[in-house]
Amino acid sequence: MLIDFFLHLKASKLPVSTKEFLVLLEALQEHVVEHSLDDFYVLSRATLIKDETHFDKFDRAFGEYFKGVEALPGMDVLIPEDWLRQAMKKHLTDAERAKLEKYGWDKLMETLKERLAEQTERHAGGNKWIGTGGTSPFGHGGTHPEGIRFGGRSEHRSAVKVWAKREFRNLDDDIELGTRNIKIALRRLRHFARQGAAEELDLEGTIAGTARNAGWLDLRMRPERHNAVKVLLFLDVGGSMDDHIRVCEELFSACRSEFKHLEYYYFHNFVYEWAWQDNTRRHTERILMLDLMHKYGNDYKLIFVGDATMSPYEITQPGGSIEYNNREAGAVWLRRLTECWPHAIWLNPEPEHFWQYRQSISMVHNLMGNRMFPLTLDGLERGMRLLSK
Repeated sequence: MLIDFFLHLKASKLPVSTKEFLVLLEALQEHVVEHSLDDFYVLSRATLIKDETHFDKFDRAFGEYFKGVEALPGMDVLIPEDWLRQAMKKHLTDAERAKLEKYGWDKLMETLKERLAEQTERHAGGNKWIGTGGTSPFGHGGTHPEGIRFGGRSEHRSAVKVWAKREFRNLDDDIELGTRNIKIALRRLRHFARQGAAEELDLEGTIAGTARNAGWLDLRMRPERHNAVKVLLFLDVGGSMDDHIRVCEELFSACRSEFKHLEYYYFHNFVYEWAWQDNTRRHTERILMLDLMHKYGNDYKLIFVGDATMSPYEITQPGGSIEYNNREAGAVWLRRLTECWPHAIWLNPEPEHFWQYRQSISMVHNLMGNRMFPLTLDGLERGMRLLSK
């Protein structure tokens, strides 16, 4: 089994060697870690991968090979704690779920303050306190249609605000595209200029010069052409955008190769006071939006990439961000950005026919002046056509 795993890593174009694989086998024989899949993942990555830039590719290859496997063969498996917690969740009918009261932003925040002041112990499965499962609007893993979620992930994605530590990873700009279609679509947005020291062969000039020179080769060169369009890219990461990592990495990779003048920044869910360029340092190396607005001229083309799927409060309310208490509403910042860079579009990886059923998408669509396009080849064509005007 482990030999097949090693060959799978090689097929995934990871630089693993036989020597490193033997080190892994020796570590297993010496019982360096417990025989669980999680322990094996940590050990195999530590022994086989020597460059942290390959961590993401290793994670994808590991997940593909061990998909559906809970533990290494021959070892007993304990029931995961999160399975037990999910089992406590109350399963409500549609009618029962419809009866649950929606508080609204102000009442929800006021009630949360009261709960924090009163609660002294852990709760699970209830309808009032902060806890797990149940129908309370505060906690994690419950079924309330609106509320504040503390930590973890939820299949409902209906939380108004989420307090949790999140770790996002940077998008990989080295993804090999299955087709060249995305690049071709992006080429609608281009303005060629000749600049820099790089040169290319001037074939017509060489032929003409050679003819005038009685057949003696007269080699003519000219400066290489570059796409002179300036692009400012804002990428939504984390949360519901995890479902769209592959297509966003393909877009990001294509943009890096097509646009000579490309600047990119990350945000989570919606744009507020700051953005960042490295997700691993997003809490310590934030960049103020006002600084970006002063740094880049209005000749830049502004492209947002995000599913616009969030609580409406994140767009309309100060303090609505699920990461911190923002002083101004996200809608205010989006208007500022589109006024600073009027040539702007929003690319949405969610299917276009879903947009009408999600309030937040409709709100962002309107704030963008209907300049939202699906992240498909047709959507890219339409978006690039609009930006090129």
